[in-house]
Amino acid sequence: MSEIRPTSFDSPDGLLRGLNPEQHAAVTLPPGPALILAGAGSGKTRVLTTRIVWLIQTGQVAPGGVMAVTFTNKAAREMLTRLGAMLPLSLRQLWVGTFHGLCHRFLRLHWKTAGLPQTFQILDMQDQLSAVKRVLKAMNLSDEQFAPRKISSFIAGCKEEALRPGQLEIDSPHTRTLVDIYEAYEQQCQREGVVDFAELMLRTYEVLHAHPELRAHYQQRFAHVLVDEFQDTNRLQYAWLKLLAPPGTPQSVFVVGDDDQSIYGFRGARVGNMEDFTREYGVRDGETPQRLVRLEQNYRSAGHILECANALISNNTVRLGKTLRTDAGVGEPVRVMGAASDADEVRWLLEEVAALQRAGTALDQIAVLYRSNALSRGVESGLFNAGIAYRVYGGLRFFERAEIKHALAYLRLLENPHDSSSWLRVVNFPARGIGARTLEQLQDAAQNNGVSLYAAVSALPDNRSRDRLQGFIDLIDDLRQRASGLKLPEIIQRVVEGSGLQAAYEAEREGQERLENLGELVNAADAFERYEQRGAPVTPVAADGESGAPPEAAQGTLSSFLTHAALEAGDNQAQEGHSAVQLMTIHAAKGLEFDAVFLVGAEEGLFPHEQALADPDGLNEERRLMYVAITRARQRLSISHAQARMLHGQTRYNVPSRFLDELPEGAVKWLTPPRAATGASFWGRDSVGSAGWGGNRRAAAAAPVPNVWTESQASPTEPARQDAPPPASGTALRKGQGVFHTKFGEGRVLAIEGTQPQARVQVAFRRHGEKWLDQTLAKLQPI
Repeated sequence: MSEIRPTSFDSPDGLLRGLNPEQHAAVTLPPGPALILAGAGSGKTRVLTTRIVWLIQTGQVAPGGVMAVTFTNKAAREMLTRLGAMLPLSLRQLWVGTFHGLCHRFLRLHWKTAGLPQTFQILDMQDQLSAVKRVLKAMNLSDEQFAPRKISSFIAGCKEEALRPGQLEIDSPHTRTLVDIYEAYEQQCQREGVVDFAELMLRTYEVLHAHPELRAHYQQRFAHVLVDEFQDTNRLQYAWLKLLAPPGTPQSVFVVGDDDQSIYGFRGARVGNMEDFTREYGVRDGETPQRLVRLEQNYRSAGHILECANALISNNTVRLGKTLRTDAGVGEPVRVMGAASDADEVRWLLEEVAALQRAGTALDQIAVLYRSNALSRGVESGLFNAGIAYRVYGGLRFFERAEIKHALAYLRLLENPHDSSSWLRVVNFPARGIGARTLEQLQDAAQNNGVSLYAAVSALPDNRSRDRLQGFIDLIDDLRQRASGLKLPEIIQRVVEGSGLQAAYEAEREGQERLENLGELVNAADAFERYEQRGAPVTPVAADGESGAPPEAAQGTLSSFLTHAALEAGDNQAQEGHSAVQLMTIHAAKGLEFDAVFLVGAEEGLFPHEQALADPDGLNEERRLMYVAITRARQRLSISHAQARMLHGQTRYNVPSRFLDELPEGAVKWLTPPRAATGASFWGRDSVGSAGWGGNRRAAAAAPVPNVWTESQASPTEPARQDAPPPASGTALRKGQGVFHTKFGEGRVLAIEGTQPQARVQVAFRRHGEKWLDQTLAKLQPI
C-alpha cells in the first residue's frame, strides 16, 4: 500500500488556515470536556476532522488514542475519507465509526468476556423478525395477537433503556407475556450465537460496567473521545459514553451537536442529553477556558432563509440557544403560497419547477419536502404526468411501498383470482398460518397440472393445508361480493379493512405512516374515479346493437385504476446518474442541501402533525423539524399549504400551519393564486404582504373557497373539484393543442383525421412517444 501523504497542510498553522474564529476556537480547545453547538451549515464535519488531525499533529495524542463516534455509515466514511487526505498514516489505528460499528469491533476483541462465541453473527431486521416468529411458534402464541414487528420494537426499546427481562415492571398479564417472549428470544439468540443491533450496544455497555479492569484499560487508551450528532443519542448511548470517559477524569470528551435539529425522538433520541452533558461535565457559558463553543456562521443559506429559521426556532424555550448568520447577503425572501386545493398546490409547484429549469437550475438541485410520506403521491403523479424526472430519496415511490403493493395485490385478486404473483404476495399477509412448505406444495401442484395457484388448491393432498388456502379463497370471494356496486374508493377502503391490512398495521409500533399511505391510496382512487367520470367517452354502437368499443375500452374502473397504478410504478423515476427532482421526507433530508426547496403541506394536523399537537415536547420536536426543512435551502425556499385537501377519501378544509405565523414579516413574501373569485387577493392582502397575517388569515382559511383555477387550467394531476362544471363531451381539438390522457400523461396534438368528435388524433406524448387515438375513446382533455 502506498504511503498516504498530507495534502492540505504542512504544519499545524497551515491546518488552521481558513477556519473562522469560532471554528478555530473549537479545534484548538485545550484537553477537557467540550460541547460544540454546531448550527446547520456551519462546517461541523470540518471542525471534527480538523480537531483530530490537530491533536495528532501537535503531539497531544497518538492515533490509537482517538475514538470518534457518529451515527451513520455514510458520515463515518466521509470522516475517514477526509482524515485519509490529511494524515500520513494508516487509518486502521483510529477507532472511527458508528456506535454499533465500534461496539461490534469491541465485542470481536472481547467475545469471551461478553459470553459470545468467537464467530457470533449479527441479525439484520428481517432476520430478527424471523427469530421472533420462531419464538412465538415455540411458545404457541398467535402472531396476530402478538405481531412480530411490534415484539421486535418492544425488545429494541427495552435494550435501548438498558433493561433486561428481569428488570422490567410487570403490571398486567399482557406485559407478563411480553416479558416472557423477550426472555425466550434472548435465550434463543444465546443458543444460536447471534446478536441484534440493539444487543451490540447493550452487551458492550454491560461488559464495560461489569469489568472495571477492562473499563480502566479503555479509559486510559482513549484520551480523546469525539461524538458527532450528539443530539441524536439515546439514554444507553450517553451512559456508554460516560463509562468510557467519565465526568471529572482527565479524558477529553468533545461532543458536537445541535439541539435545534433533534428530530428523532420517535427512535429514542433524547435531546435532554445535551443539557445533561453541560451539567454533568461542567460545561457552561462564559467559563475560562471556554468549553461551550457556538458555530453560528452559516455557509449554506441566504440571509432571509436564516432569518426565518432563527425566528421560528426561538419559539422553543428549552434550548441552549444560538443565532445563525451569513455573509452571503439576504437573498430572496421565503415564499409562502396558499392554494385553494391540493391539486392547485401541485399545479403551482410544477410551474415553479419548470420556471427554475428554464432559468438554468439543475433538477437535482430542486427538492420537494413533506412531513409525511403520504403527501408524495400527488407530487409524484404531477411530475409523472408532466414528464419531469424525479427520484424518491431515502424511500420508495408511492406505488412501490409495501403496504400499497399489498393493497393492490388484493384488488388485482378481486379482478382476477388466477393472478399467481398477487396470490403469493398476500396469501399469508397478514399471517394466516400458511407456511413456506404449504406454498411449495401448492406451486408444485399448479405446475404439474398447468393451472394457476388458485385453481391448484383443490389438488392438494393435505387437508389442513387445503383448508387454510380455501379460507383465503373464501376471503377474496367475500371481498369481491362486498365490493359489488361500490365506488372505487369504497372498494379500496373495504379491502383494506376486510383483508386485515388495517388491523395488522395498527398493531405495529410504527404502523401509523403505513396507514396514512393506505388512506392516500383511497384519495388516489377518488381522484382517478372523478377524472374517469368527467372524461367518460361516448361508446359507439354498431348497426347490430353490439358495442363497437375495443376490449380495453370495456375495462371497469377498478381495472383501469390498476392499469394506471402499474404505469405510474413503471419507468417514471429517473435512473441513477440522471438529473431529477428530489422527493423526500424532512427526516430523510437532514444533512442535505439544495439550491431550491419546496415544502408542501404546511397545514395544522399535517405539519405540525396532529399526534404532536397535544404534547408540548412533541410540538417542540415538530418545530425543530420545520427548522431542519428551512435550513436545507441555499437560495430559494417555497412553503405551500392547501385550503382543501383530500385525506382518507374525504375533503378536509385546513388552516395553515401555526409555524407560518412564527416567520418574520420582513423575510417572507406571501404569494396568492393568480385570480381569486372575489377579484381580491387570496387572504385579503397584497402579494408581498406587509400586515394582517394573524387571526384574519385563520378566519379566512376556515371556510371553503371555490377552485381558483379556471376550467381550461384544470390540474392534470387531479380532476377539478365536484363544484366545477364538467367539460362538454366531444370537445373539438385543434393541431398544436396541449392535451392530457389518463394513462399517457401530457401531450400535443400533431394531426387530426376525420370529422370531430369521431376523428382519429395523432398525439406526441412527452414520455410515451407518438400515438394514434380514437377521439371518442381516448378521453383526451384539453389543457
